[in-house]
Amino acid sequence: MPVFHYKAVSHGGEVLQGEIEAPSQAVAIEKLQGAGHLPISAEPMSAGSIKAKGPVLRWPRPGAARRDAIRAMTRELATLLKAGLPLDQALKTLADVSASPAVKKLLRDIYARVQGGAALSQAMEAQGESFSRLYLNLIRAGEAGGALETVLQRLSDYLEQSAALRSGIVSALIYPVILLLIAVFSVIALLIFVVPQFVPLFEDTGAALPLVTRLVFGVAEWVQGFWWLFPAAIAAAWWLFQNRLKAPARQFRWHSFLLRLPLCGGLIARLEVARFTRTLGTLLGNGVPLLTGVAIVREVIGNRAIAAIMTRVIERLEQGGRLAETLVKEPHFPALAVQLIRVGEESGQLESMLLKIADIYDLEVNTTIKRMLTLIEPILILGLGGMIAVIIISILVAILGLNELVV
Repeated sequence: MPVFHYKAVSHGGEVLQGEIEAPSQAVAIEKLQGAGHLPISAEPMSAGSIKAKGPVLRWPRPGAARRDAIRAMTRELATLLKAGLPLDQALKTLADVSASPAVKKLLRDIYARVQGGAALSQAMEAQGESFSRLYLNLIRAGEAGGALETVLQRLSDYLEQSAALRSGIVSALIYPVILLLIAVFSVIALLIFVVPQFVPLFEDTGAALPLVTRLVFGVAEWVQGFWWLFPAAIAAAWWLFQNRLKAPARQFRWHSFLLRLPLCGGLIARLEVARFTRTLGTLLGNGVPLLTGVAIVREVIGNRAIAAIMTRVIERLEQGGRLAETLVKEPHFPALAVQLIRVGEESGQLESMLLKIADIYDLEVNTTIKRMLTLIEPILILGLGGMIAVIIISILVAILGLNELVV
């Protein structure tokens, strides 16, 4: 039977943690409620983690781990508010539950500010870059509409869907990257350790070597003597690339170039459209005005060329235009998405249509990436085999030439 790691609050306000066996998560929650506890979370435990008790909120490193911590905190805060706990008590409970010093400090600071009379959005904004502009604006909208727990739940769903898309893309890229690294290191190892073993054999004969053999030996000699230039050149190129892209004009030109690439351009455009529609749909669903929502989305868009489109869209919306009318003139925005947005505007269901568009393009992005990787993997394998074959053939041709001289 599955085991769930739960966190709950007793009637006396004590924070409880432990494991419970249940056929499903819903049954586990029912068991906790039947025991008179208020469930915060009940997460399934894998076989390897049953003995390792740990907090749901972890902050071991910046970046992905911080996003995971914020996502978990958002979901659990929504659960506590929905159960009827006051905001300050819910924040204090989460702070007590967390075993991570960084997360505990974050929650305690938010709790102290809320206790001092600040709104939740103000307390979160004071934490610097811990919460994005999108996050803060949704919290403000929830506070203004008196539906903070609903907004937190929707925000949690948004964060989880975004994380699922990002995780799917990263997972799909792992195998090709490993394959590429193996190919590079295999060829370098052959050139450094294997090919030089044959050089003295042919030098002693004094015979003229075939052109392909001379080229392979020359490359092997160069790699053996200057192999350290490879990591240095890669690091220098990466540093130069990153620093040059800090200039907004260069960044815009680079992002525009990416959108014009035959295969990657369409994929990047669909990925940004999915991000745009999901974010805007979430904002509209929580009471944020359209013009404000598009301005917030502009900050979320990663591609500067697409972000420039959002700037033009804002200008046209300010002049009284409709969203579909402003997007139809943009070359990088798919016609299907524009038509569906028009339908959503005419039917008065723009927010739900935007979320459906996001689901469509999320699926397209995942499908396209899988298809591209299906093509890339055999190309990498054939490329590795071809390079190794050239090295082996160059040595065999030279050996056969020596045999002919001996005969």
